[in-house]
Amino acid sequence: MKRTSHSNPLIVCTLAVVLLLAMMGCAMLGVVHFSWSEMWTSPIFWNLRLPRIILSVLVGSALSVCGAGYQSVFRNPLTDPYVLGISSGASLGATIAILSGLHTHLLGIGSCALITAILTILFIYRIASIGNRLHTTTLLLTGVCITFLITSVISFLMVLHQDKMDSIIFWTMGSFGSASWLDVIIVAPVTLIGILVVLYFSNDLNLLLAGSETAQSLGVEVEMVKRCLLFFTTLMVAFCVSTCGVIGFVGLVVPHCIRLVFGADNRKVVPYSIFVGGLFLLICDTLARTLLQPSELPVGSLTALIGAPLFIYLLYKSKQRI
Repeated sequence: MKRTSHSNPLIVCTLAVVLLLAMMGCAMLGVVHFSWSEMWTSPIFWNLRLPRIILSVLVGSALSVCGAGYQSVFRNPLTDPYVLGISSGASLGATIAILSGLHTHLLGIGSCALITAILTILFIYRIASIGNRLHTTTLLLTGVCITFLITSVISFLMVLHQDKMDSIIFWTMGSFGSASWLDVIIVAPVTLIGILVVLYFSNDLNLLLAGSETAQSLGVEVEMVKRCLLFFTTLMVAFCVSTCGVIGFVGLVVPHCIRLVFGADNRKVVPYSIFVGGLFLLICDTLARTLLQPSELPVGSLTALIGAPLFIYLLYKSKQRI
């Protein structure tokens, strides 16, 4: 099957340039302001601000691409890692790692987050499946219920381990405050591989939107494609959560906005989501660390504050199309 991308190279290049310029501009903002020349010689820039900016872009790109993938696999524009409960599942694994001391190991939090995230998606998939079909309402309700259940479990664990409450709260609210080059090194290859996998299957995602039976009749190995996509997208979510906590609405709003502007072809939605998602989360994190200087806002709260009203507006404007 031909897998060439139908994305416009000019648009991709423009988005890449805009993202790069935004990264440089945001790097100069903060408690310590830099001029363009001062920035390149400052240890604060190289050791603190640059890894934080790169990590926020990586996570924004990953969550947006995951959202686009989930929305096509589950044939529902309202699904994303946060709504489905996968982010919450990963945060439970991160919490367990913190309480058990595994967070001191290189991939301790990432491994635990991956295991619980995979178990969460498998459970949701099982509950929402009726034969070979996914029941949309059941899928969303299961995701919401799982999120509430896991949030309750994490709250219970925080009460039992109040000495580690601050560390656990970090994962539940989302923050790039402790971003480091090690986080970038861990997240970057996982994000790159995951994005490449979703890009490779972008045409199959288009066919899956027509239904599993239709996709299979057109030559798509439906179950293999679904398993592959769900594994790699869940892998990205798990490692993102392991470094910055739960950040919602990125994977929900960004792909939907791109579809409204450029159409529903995933060969456009997926590559454009890489840059728009990174830009969206970069701006949100910059606002989170500059609005209340010297204090910081949780970036997860800010994405919800921006994303939820925007998504409601988009739903209202496009309800006939949905």
